[in-house]
Amino acid sequence: MRAELVRDVMTPGVVAVRPDASLVEAAQLMRAQDIGDVVVADGQRVVGLLTDRDITIRAVADGVDPLTVSARSVCTPDPLTVAPGDPVTQAVALMRAHAVR
Repeated sequence: MRAELVRDVMTPGVVAVRPDASLVEAAQLMRAQDIGDVVVADGQRVVGLLTDRDITIRAVADGVDPLTVSARSVCTPDPLTVAPGDPVTQAVALMRAHAVR
């Protein structure tokens, strides 16, 4: 029996925005897709992860203009990543070690 892989349990179709996308663009995409986060990517390179909470706490609560603030400036930079072919146990171990929910 083969070990379960990340591809077996992950959500297909990652939603991403460019690093220079405004927070309004990102929030509208989240609303349209009914999701709470987007990957911030520069081509194939993951720059960060932007959540609806990031927008609220790191931007709106500080009174910044979400039309002029970029996703890169508010996202969590350099998130932990795993590949689809990695074992689920590796992903779980990383999540536990770094307290990822």
